[in-house]
Amino acid sequence: MPKSSDWLGLGGKTFVVMGLKNRKSVAWHVAKQLAEVGARCLFVVRTEERREEVRKLTEDAPVYVCDVRDEASIEALGQSIHEDHGTVHGLVHSIAFANYSDGWKPFHETRKDDFLEATGVSAFSLVQVANALKPSFADDASVVTISISTTTMAAENYGYMAPIKAALDSSVVFLAKSFSAFSHVRFNGVRAGLLKTSSSAGIPGYVDSWMHAEKATLRKAGLETQEVAATTLFLLSPRSSGINGQGIVVDAGMGSNFFDSELTGGS
Repeated sequence: MPKSSDWLGLGGKTFVVMGLKNRKSVAWHVAKQLAEVGARCLFVVRTEERREEVRKLTEDAPVYVCDVRDEASIEALGQSIHEDHGTVHGLVHSIAFANYSDGWKPFHETRKDDFLEATGVSAFSLVQVANALKPSFADDASVVTISISTTTMAAENYGYMAPIKAALDSSVVFLAKSFSAFSHVRFNGVRAGLLKTSSSAGIPGYVDSWMHAEKATLRKAGLETQEVAATTLFLLSPRSSGINGQGIVVDAGMGSNFFDSELTGGS
């Protein structure tokens, strides 16, 4: 039974969580908060090596391996979860990939192979995994993906990932419409501002970007990963039943504070 303090109504429910890497991950903070309200997490990682690492964090929670570059691997994930657990009440899609091994390049020099690979992992995987889990989803399941606060500001060091996140944001809308033909499954995105995660550390010049973002927030303090996780929990819950096909910006007001005197040098 759900805990009496479970205002969100998530207690006793089962959620698939993709993207756990370490304790800095958005996925970790989501899973931690889900556990606090009595929900159960099924974790999905890319490799067997990562599964062994994640098991040190997740204790007895099930950890599945799925490489979203491989369609057969995604289909096998869906079958395994359905056979092992039957019904799941939601999916947290917190995965992304970009090849920054050659360092920063102007957007017009983006390699086609890099762009397509990043699109497959970061955006189209949401479509594929949602489809694979379709037989397991409760009729009112909720799917939440983690995006970025804006895809129309040309942050040069982020390279080609903003256009790919734009594709992810659009996919949320079309999945919400598509699934509405046969279910009440909802799809939403949390569009997060800059965070201190291990993945973001791989972006060229990210530390400088994060420091600027911290000054740009209305509160003059950087966005915390647990704040993104809390919004994710709300969207997973029946308390957000009227929200579907949306992207919720969580950036501590950064997007409305471009002309702050501290940034412009004014008085």
